[in-house]
Amino acid sequence: MNERDIRNLIRIVEETGIDELEVRNWWGRRIRVTRRLAGAAPPAAGPALSNTVLTPAAPVSAPEPESSEEALSGRTWSEETHYLIPSPIVGTFYRAPAPDAPPYVEVGDTIKAGQVVCIVEAMKLMNEIQAEQGGKVVEILVENATPVEYNQTMIVLEPEV
Repeated sequence: MNERDIRNLIRIVEETGIDELEVRNWWGRRIRVTRRLAGAAPPAAGPALSNTVLTPAAPVSAPEPESSEEALSGRTWSEETHYLIPSPIVGTFYRAPAPDAPPYVEVGDTIKAGQVVCIVEAMKLMNEIQAEQGGKVVEILVENATPVEYNQTMIVLEPEV
């Protein structure tokens, strides 16, 4: 996890009103962000929370996003209403075929099924990712040249009618 990801986790804790957020990645690394209110005693030492991801302090009125990229974007995308393009492998996300080339897609573009939308580099191999369905690009959830995990949503499409 990089500094930007950690800052985003802190922002989520501050904005949602939860007291604690714990995130674990595939390899068992974890980060826990805890908010202590003014005048509150420090939490009692106890066993680690092995399977807890979110521990709300009070009932949360809004539904929880299904994944971290949805939480960071501030929107919840449903597979029933949108087409989500996930990463098929762990690697590095690139929006363009070369640093000086224009991106494959931009928000607002209409794309066709089979069109290349990005590249995921894994072990020095550039894997072109194609859209299985056509539609309008609603959001690109990953920044250029950042790591992506297996099945992480990268791009959200509004399906063609």
